[in-house]
Amino acid sequence: MKLNTLAFAIALALGTGWAGAQTSGSAPASTGSSMTGGKSAPAAQPGTGTRNSETRKDDQLSRGDRKFMQDAAGDGMYEVQAAQLAQSKAQSPAVKDFAKKMVDDHQNANNELVQLANAKKVELPAAPSRSKRRDIANFGKQTGADFDRKFVQASVKDHEKDIKKFEKASEKLKDPELKSWAQKTLPHLREHLALAQKLSGAGDKDAQAMGNRGLNPTPNKPDVGVATPKGAVTGTNTGNKTGS
Repeated sequence: MKLNTLAFAIALALGTGWAGAQTSGSAPASTGSSMTGGKSAPAAQPGTGTRNSETRKDDQLSRGDRKFMQDAAGDGMYEVQAAQLAQSKAQSPAVKDFAKKMVDDHQNANNELVQLANAKKVELPAAPSRSKRRDIANFGKQTGADFDRKFVQASVKDHEKDIKKFEKASEKLKDPELKSWAQKTLPHLREHLALAQKLSGAGDKDAQAMGNRGLNPTPNKPDVGVATPKGAVTGTNTGNKTGS
């Protein structure tokens, strides 16, 4: 009996120490840093997480407003990360310039969204969605003209979707501050779309105008099926324009 009692006491002491070690060594709470780091990452709020706290925050923000804010945060981080990749990998100076503008504008919008989220106690994602992270990984596998073409084409498609979301949100959001942010951000999204369309040859369906030399039309072959509009940015030199 004494042996059993002693063994039990030792086991209890070890168990208590192990539990304390587990508690002291637990993972730190998320700080909201993204894969790119810096100010582009909306900060995740400490607590039990968005899913568990949804019903307790209806007095702060409506579900629809909160979902828009969270989706916009994830999309905004994706735009920054994809554009940062383009700044380092793009072959065309025109694409690099476009990517820099994307980074600057989306980081500013993301920072403003973080401030709104903090004020309204909304938990934002710390990284883009899994599908968006996969898109960035696929971009990273491309090089040279192929990278430029795919990045510009994706920018056109993504901004078309974003503009529709923000236009709808600008009308339906209930929170006046969030609605004001969406209305303020929308012109930047439209500007990005216009620049991306210009870089892509104003929407070539098969990107023939880009040829195999980045964003340049195929040399010595003027009849490629799609005319490049006047004023389109076509060359690796940002000062080159077609038309007269």
